[in-house]
Amino acid sequence: MTVRVGVIGAGWIGKEHIRRLTHTVTGARVTAVTDIDAARAEEAAAPAGARVLPDGAALIAADDVDAVLVTSWGPTHAEHVLNAIAAGKPVFCEKPLATTAEDCLKIIEAETAHGRRLVQVGFMRRYDAGYRQMKQVIDAGGIGEPLIVHCAHRNPTVPESYTSAMAALDTAVHEVDVLRWLLDDEIVSTQVVTPRATSKRFAHLKDPQIMLFETAKGVRIDLEVFVNCQYGYDIQCEAVGEEGLVRLPDPSSVAVRTAGQHSTTVLTDWVGRFADAFDTEFREWIANLAAGTEPTGPSAWDGYAATVITSATVEALESGRVVATDLKPRPTLYGGTA
Repeated sequence: MTVRVGVIGAGWIGKEHIRRLTHTVTGARVTAVTDIDAARAEEAAAPAGARVLPDGAALIAADDVDAVLVTSWGPTHAEHVLNAIAAGKPVFCEKPLATTAEDCLKIIEAETAHGRRLVQVGFMRRYDAGYRQMKQVIDAGGIGEPLIVHCAHRNPTVPESYTSAMAALDTAVHEVDVLRWLLDDEIVSTQVVTPRATSKRFAHLKDPQIMLFETAKGVRIDLEVFVNCQYGYDIQCEAVGEEGLVRLPDPSSVAVRTAGQHSTTVLTDWVGRFADAFDTEFREWIANLAAGTEPTGPSAWDGYAATVITSATVEALESGRVVATDLKPRPTLYGGTA
């Protein structure tokens, strides 16, 4: 079975996923594309041989669209996801699921009323080989009960439009999701500490930031977000347990010895770092759809939790306080008891 996918949003990430579904992932075909910029939609659709539709509602209703991929501007995500659920069509939504907790809850309520999972959220780190190996070790009890997790998320630079709140909402959101998954535990509070600021930042930006999370089981997490580190794109994660530790491996890179130095390269962007994870993410999503099974990746509940936790982290940054996350009870559709 070929899964016919309609794409809402033809910006950079939309075009990249269209390329991925057309040339890398088997069993999928992009049949329709829409974007607020019609010329951009035409440009993105052409390589896939897809048609251009006027808006998201028309695309979701189209007979030649079996599943929907939402890669539009964040504030539009909730509308498109809710329309897809109403049409009974599976929908893959790039993060954020929605920009407010209230809209996330509307999606959860709609999906719960539908009676089965339709929504998957684009948190690709769960598909990275290194993180998956870490999870296998933790789940098997290889380090005993986790106690502490140390993380770092470093970018070489960010544009002037990047704000202090984006450190949580756009950057740390990936750690928030993958740590909840790695530990099978919920984050219940958040705090932000701002050390000496780098001179390499724009004046309006608080950088670096240290985010401190506590989970329901008492695990303490520290996350350094440093988006002007200059030297490269560097993702680090180390979980310390009662009987050992497990560390995320650095990306594979040859070692060079020359001119009295021993060196390896450091990646400079997230595209190269997580390209394989993106491919795996979409292969598994399409395989689930082709088999007629529910998606197994990050759920609407995970999207809701990430929005609540990152919003609380922004509040912690602005207030200087420890902020409780106050998640609603998890519905049974997502493995809860509510």
